[in-house]
Amino acid sequence: MRPIWPFRHVGLKLLSVAIALLLWMAVSGQEIVERGLRVPLEIQQLPAGIELSGEAPATVDVRVRGESGALSRVSPGDVVAVLDLRAARPGRRLLPLTPDQVRAPFGVEVVQVQPSAIAMAFEPSATRSVPVLPAVDGRPAPGYIIGEIASDPPTVDIIGPESAVRRVTEAPTAPVAVSGARELVRQNVIIGLVDSTLRLKNARTATVTVQIVPGPLERLLRRRPVQLRNLDPNLAAQAEPATVDVTLRGTKATLDRVEPDDIVAYIDLGRLGPGEYTLTPHTDASPDAGVTHIEPALVQVRITSGKR
Repeated sequence: MRPIWPFRHVGLKLLSVAIALLLWMAVSGQEIVERGLRVPLEIQQLPAGIELSGEAPATVDVRVRGESGALSRVSPGDVVAVLDLRAARPGRRLLPLTPDQVRAPFGVEVVQVQPSAIAMAFEPSATRSVPVLPAVDGRPAPGYIIGEIASDPPTVDIIGPESAVRRVTEAPTAPVAVSGARELVRQNVIIGLVDSTLRLKNARTATVTVQIVPGPLERLLRRRPVQLRNLDPNLAAQAEPATVDVTLRGTKATLDRVEPDDIVAYIDLGRLGPGEYTLTPHTDASPDAGVTHIEPALVQVRITSGKR
């Protein structure tokens, strides 16, 4: 057997002792401190067929103790309070929350939790089918109205606490934009529930179809003067005929709101020089009613040099 020399590699042994001593001094020299934290509350093991009625607190306050270096390294999410609900039964319950129910990193001691108990209400779970209620945002183009609105699927199943399920009569959707539309609008939108304790069993989105149809009534405005716009200042122009008939379409309420002077017929003469032209008249849009027809559809315009 080879003899053991206690002083063999004495330099390395002394170095190891020195490093261990320095580490001990560094650790033992850290101050023990306490710190308050607001941490997330995690709910686990809710039994099947039981629903939490109302909102549970999202966070709780804890007080932790440890070496200053260890606490300085604690980041959000490292400390989590856990509430085990496997024994939950219908009714109002006061559930204790102790330091033992808080997960924390090694070297961090949880000394206090506030609140020390949490009041919760539980109900039997229920399911119900309710119609999807599409929401529409905006107004179609002037002269058009919103027709039939359909949703696919037409109904959805909701799940939640029994009392909350009984109160729900419909599942609204995110709004479908129809501003300025002149034809059918189809869009996939999210189905939402106002009560946060409820959830959808299957479908999360719906395909909403909005029919856009012409207004049911028409109104004729006769002999509206034709304005000649953007004519070069050094030119003169004359329209034949000088007036046109304008037909509006919309609902009775919107047509009744339109005054004759609200509808202005015009022809744009921008960049045109002297000569004779056959041009299409236009109208300024009305916010309520749409222009469906201008008679005559073409107007003769004569442009000459210098104003007469």
